[in-house]
Amino acid sequence: MESRYRLQKLLVLKWLCYTLVLLLGAALQSTPNFLTIGTVKPIFILPICMAVACIEDPYQGAWFGMVGGLLWDWTAGRVPGLLAIGVAVICFFAGIIVVLILRINHMNFILLALAGTWLVVSMDFVFNYWMRRYSHPEVEYLVRVLPTVVFTAAISPAAMMLLKKIQKKFQPEE
Repeated sequence: MESRYRLQKLLVLKWLCYTLVLLLGAALQSTPNFLTIGTVKPIFILPICMAVACIEDPYQGAWFGMVGGLLWDWTAGRVPGLLAIGVAVICFFAGIIVVLILRINHMNFILLALAGTWLVVSMDFVFNYWMRRYSHPEVEYLVRVLPTVVFTAAISPAAMMLLKKIQKKFQPEE
């Protein structure tokens, strides 16, 4: 049995590592031309937040998703709040789905990331392109949004593997 101080230290270090991975994901997401194929660039923040929600508790994942969404809003130059709420809700439901229905493995996480990314990016598209009446929003949706969703889902297992390693490293011994 470990001391209370050691358990608190492990918990703080684990969440500090999660936060550092989130900041790294935000830096990679906002780096120009990093992993860009044509006009499509993957999203790193959402899979990281969803992986935390699937590994940890859904409520903790939702709070982490809120922080990740605010970071995404800030790095994207958007009005703070829309992506934060969207990411928090997606992370909460991803965590609930993992607790109640799915066993988490790479394929299930790819499908969760695909659905979550599609919902958040489509919501962002509706509020920032379609409602502002840009010309030909359907072309923008087909050329940018859908490939971004697929590209993000394809790289999402890397986030899950990294965060599972962090979680195992800071797991208290029994």
